[in-house]
Amino acid sequence: MAESTLDLAKLFGAVGNALNQNKDSLNEADSYNHDHGDHMVEIFEVITQAMKEKKGAEAADQLEYASQLLRRKSNSGSANLYAQGLSQAASQFVGKELNSQNAIELVQALMGGGTTNSSQAAPQQSGGILGSLLGSLTGGNNQTQDDGIGADDLLRMGMAFMQSQQSGNKSTLESVVDAVMSGSQMSGSAHRTQSGKLVSSTLMQLIGNNLK
Repeated sequence: MAESTLDLAKLFGAVGNALNQNKDSLNEADSYNHDHGDHMVEIFEVITQAMKEKKGAEAADQLEYASQLLRRKSNSGSANLYAQGLSQAASQFVGKELNSQNAIELVQALMGGGTTNSSQAAPQQSGGILGSLLGSLTGGNNQTQDDGIGADDLLRMGMAFMQSQQSGNKSTLESVVDAVMSGSQMSGSAHRTQSGKLVSSTLMQLIGNNLK
C-alpha cells in the first residue's frame, strides 16, 4: 500500500493558515470581485477536511477525494482549477508513495503545470532537474525518480529557475516558486498568480524542511 509519508492534512492546513493571514491582500488584488482571498481560504479548508477524512489512505486516493469534495462544496473558478490540479496529482501518484523527495511533483500538478501526456524523460534526467530544484532549498543534492512529468515540463522549469536566479535579486525559494509557476494555469490573472505563489512557497518551505 503506497501510503503517503507526508501528512497531507498538516501540509494543506499550513497552506490554509498562510492564505488566511494574507486573505485581505488577496481580496484587494482581486479587482473584479474582491473575494479571491475568501475563496482561497475556503478551498484549502475543504482540501484539509478531505485529507483528514482520508488520513491513512494512499496518496492518490486522498488527492482524488479532495478533488471530488472540492467540486461538490465550492463552485468558484479557482476551486475548479485546484480541483483539476488535485485530480492530476492523484493520477500521477497512483501506486506511488508521496514523500519529500517527489513532493515537488504534487506542487506542480496542483498549480496546473505539467501533464502526464508530455513527452517522457528518462528517470535519471528527470531526477537531475527536479532534484536540483529541491536540493537548492536544502543545500543538498536530492534527486527524485519521476515518471509523471515530461521532459518539456522539466526543461521549462529548469530554464525558469535559472532565469530567476540570474536576475540577482531573488532568493532560492522565490526562484524555485518561479520555476514551478512557469506555464501554470494559475498565472492567468494577478490575484491567482499572487495566491499561487503563496501556496507554492508555503508547500516548498515545508517540503524543504522535511528534506533537511
